[in-house]
Amino acid sequence: MRILGIDYGDARVGIAVSDPLLMMAQGVKTLPNKVFDKMMDALDAIIKEYNTEKIVLGFPKNMDGSVGFRGEITLDFKQKLEEKYPHIQLILQDERLSTMMADRFLSVTNTRGENRKKVIDTVSAEVILQSYLDSIKK
Repeated sequence: MRILGIDYGDARVGIAVSDPLLMMAQGVKTLPNKVFDKMMDALDAIIKEYNTEKIVLGFPKNMDGSVGFRGEITLDFKQKLEEKYPHIQLILQDERLSTMMADRFLSVTNTRGENRKKVIDTVSAEVILQSYLDSIKK
């Protein structure tokens, strides 16, 4: 069984996957999200490739815990995933600090400019998925 982590955004969708032992998250890729159906086709191929049984979707909340505009968009995306993949369990994972953590990691690794833009969403998906994996180990 593999678990997929998703950082859903209007422009890009970051994808990460767990290892078979559910210990570590690893970035897969960032999908462009300019044409929703094309992004979903690419996501479908990844879900099949990794024999995904569970998806952890980053859920953006406001810092006070309330659900704002981005959260509503994510809930709409979650509903579309549930309709398309009724056999896959979907979990919302609080992602309030995931982009900040991904940004720090990329600063430490000296990733700059266009390279940073290409990978930040994938690294955010890794952070989201790793947070979930750490929570189920406890």
